[in-house]
Amino acid sequence: MTVSTAAAGLGWPEPDRPVGASEVDLGRGGATGAHLGWPEATATEVTSSVVAEPSLAPGLRSDETPADGGPPSGDAKPAQVGVALTADKAGVTTAVRTAAPAQIHTAADIVIDGTPMAGALADADTPIAHQAAAAVFVTARRREPLPAPAATRVMVVANQKGGVGKTTTTVNVGAAMAFNGLRVLVIDLDPQGNASTALGIDHHADIPSVYDVVVDETPVADVVVPVDGVDGLYCVPATIDLAGAEIELVSLVARESRLRKALTAHLAALPEDEAYDYVLIDCPPSLGLLTVNALVGGDEVFIPIQCEYYALEGLSQLLKNIDLVRAHLNPSLAVSTILLTMYDGRTRLAAQVADEVRSHFGDTVLRTTIPRSVRISEAPSYGQTVMTYDPGSSGALSYLEAAREMAERGAKPAEPLTEQITKE
Repeated sequence: MTVSTAAAGLGWPEPDRPVGASEVDLGRGGATGAHLGWPEATATEVTSSVVAEPSLAPGLRSDETPADGGPPSGDAKPAQVGVALTADKAGVTTAVRTAAPAQIHTAADIVIDGTPMAGALADADTPIAHQAAAAVFVTARRREPLPAPAATRVMVVANQKGGVGKTTTTVNVGAAMAFNGLRVLVIDLDPQGNASTALGIDHHADIPSVYDVVVDETPVADVVVPVDGVDGLYCVPATIDLAGAEIELVSLVARESRLRKALTAHLAALPEDEAYDYVLIDCPPSLGLLTVNALVGGDEVFIPIQCEYYALEGLSQLLKNIDLVRAHLNPSLAVSTILLTMYDGRTRLAAQVADEVRSHFGDTVLRTTIPRSVRISEAPSYGQTVMTYDPGSSGALSYLEAAREMAERGAKPAEPLTEQITKE
């Protein structure tokens, strides 16, 4: 094994010197730092240390090998992370110093909240190296299983104002949950089919879609499509046919509850090991019959709010309509989650909108905010979510933490100690 295979994931230059057994392979092999502008170099000094495996994130702790390269100790101690490399051309020296990884809690703490970089990220001296290092951490972070809810949570992602991040939030939160061991179904109820596009699902006019479910009463199982590259994530696509569903539904019996009827039958028919943990319904930016079907079909409303003034006006109108649906069609409907999107920390307006929403809705608002991010916007053009397109970006890390926060809030309640004793 060489240092290049251990350190290439962070963009370090490739040395010729072999590494002792105390170093741990990151599994990134083959890449060098040439594309980052690093000089071709031969390592003249390599300190004995441990490069933490991604599987050790987020705490980056190891109980296998001490920093001095000696035999493993029996006590779990923080590993000393760092490989010092010296380039011998152009007098350029690049090093990652030894640092206690206990300073790093999660990649999100580093990238989102602005916590000073420490440990393996401390001396990464290019923005691309920062992103590469963060990607290593987030890849490991998303392997940690999220707590599953006691029963399937059907969440309606709704906001009658367009452009606030409904579809983006739906697909990225769904992907983040799936990466962390949950089973998620995304129902694309928007005739534009943007959620289907972002998940890489073909949605031309001739394929079975949610239109067939709502209008023709086709079973949901016949139109569900697994998402390539994301185990545990499934999608019911939308096609342009859905644009005419608003008119066709007018004359149908029980037009407001057709989606609920189909979804309830589908969830009841699934075996226990194939049950979904979350169903996320992406709504169109309107309050027509499609959105009403979603609000009747769900148990919770998940509202993304753009951090701008117009979003506050749209929110008040949405809440009035939710109250109407609750009063006449779905008494169990409740607003359970609000997520602030497109947050620009450079503007005072964004902070004022965030404060206003938090002061009015309290704990319903997630602590995590989603920043404006070019990576989030670019991902759909490649038929991907930002979680697979650039897992180390601030947008991916934000959605990962938002998904984690939602899952922890909706986790199964712990069993009382008396019940555990009784079972034993």
